[in-house]
Amino acid sequence: MQPIIGITGRPYDIEAVQLEIKLHGVTDTYTSSVRRAGGLPLMVIPLNDNEIDDVLDRLDGVMFTGGGDISPDTYGVEAEETIRGVRKERDLFEFALARKAYERKIPVLAICRGLQVVNVALGGTLVQDLPSHTDVHNHDIVGEGVYEAHLDLVVEEGCRLAGIIGSGTQNINSIHHQAVDQLGEGLFVVARAADGTIEAIEHEDSSWPLLAVQWHPEFLSVADHGPSNELFAAFVESAAKYRADA
Repeated sequence: MQPIIGITGRPYDIEAVQLEIKLHGVTDTYTSSVRRAGGLPLMVIPLNDNEIDDVLDRLDGVMFTGGGDISPDTYGVEAEETIRGVRKERDLFEFALARKAYERKIPVLAICRGLQVVNVALGGTLVQDLPSHTDVHNHDIVGEGVYEAHLDLVVEEGCRLAGIIGSGTQNINSIHHQAVDQLGEGLFVVARAADGTIEAIEHEDSSWPLLAVQWHPEFLSVADHGPSNELFAAFVESAAKYRADA
């Protein structure tokens, strides 16, 4: 049986029946990347804490997706004017989901905002806006550029990520205006862009198969980018092993 991958849904407000209705969605870039790697995608929406375990009982891996900014009050600071797209309900649910995923050692692939969720869930903080706080201005690419690798980073030797896509210089895309500031408990950096921006983190507990990347491999995978395909394949393979060992 294919491993079941829970993918966090992004909330939207839409007009329907002449009302504003909340919708949860997952873009095809995420689901198709999982399916090509051999996984079965299943969207997960915000749940009560006592329901998370019931859902995790049925999943073999969890993918934390991109989206709006995390509410700064969740990591103890005031919001700046650059903050956008905050959904506090999603924040709190995904924090709880990340912590429970760690407790269970369930495989996780955390992408962009997802990496930031894992970091904040474990006590870390974020740079609210890279251009405002640093000299970094080339990470928030939009349009057709999202499907192209346009930014160099360096992957550290000996880490989980290096074992999948290789160490040294890799070329990826970049679609974010925030980044990790202080690392959460147990987390360490395994890749940085040339400007020093943290682009991937892992956990010191090697029994937890965590892959957390700041870039968007789902766009690159759609464009048949080799390292991104390998990242999804490794994640789904890890989920299959989790299922087999359960």
